Amino acid sequence: MKNLVRRGVALLAGAVSVPLCTLPRIPEPASTGYRQDPRLDTLRRFFGKTHCPALTYAPVFLEAADRNGLDWRLLPSISFVESTGGKAAPNNNFFGWDSGRAKFSSPAAGIQAVAYRLTHISRYLNKSLDQKLAIYNRSAGYGRKVKSIMRRIAPSEESADGS
Repeated sequence: MKNLVRRGVALLAGAVSVPLCTLPRIPEPASTGYRQDPRLDTLRRFFGKTHCPALTYAPVFLEAADRNGLDWRLLPSISFVESTGGKAAPNNNFFGWDSGRAKFSSPAAGIQAVAYRLTHISRYLNKSLDQKLAIYNRSAGYGRKVKSIMRRIAPSEESADGS
């Protein structure tokens, strides 16, 4: 009986030392071109200064923006305004999508899904940045906040519609 108790305690001690959760694997950029892309370092520095979980997904932000024809600073900026770059992102929802109710299988899946929706669903289709932001969140000053973060990320990257 003593042996069984000792084994049980040893097993329990081993179980306690196992981490309760594992950190996600850092996604590699889909294209090796992102490794040399100066935007990648810019995003990593921005998220790194504030210790945001979004730092891990910098290549995913770039890939999603490029794939969907979005300003590369938009998705990181929305994520920063909505969840402080993933610090408060239940259900992997860095963007507060669907008033925070949306659930994504991973942060990367959420980034890709929101990028696609901002470009392809009828509410956002063929809209300017200002129009997209006004639809995304109707709160007064929301668009200004997001565009301010975009300029913090890369001030020289002014877009044609005045972001």
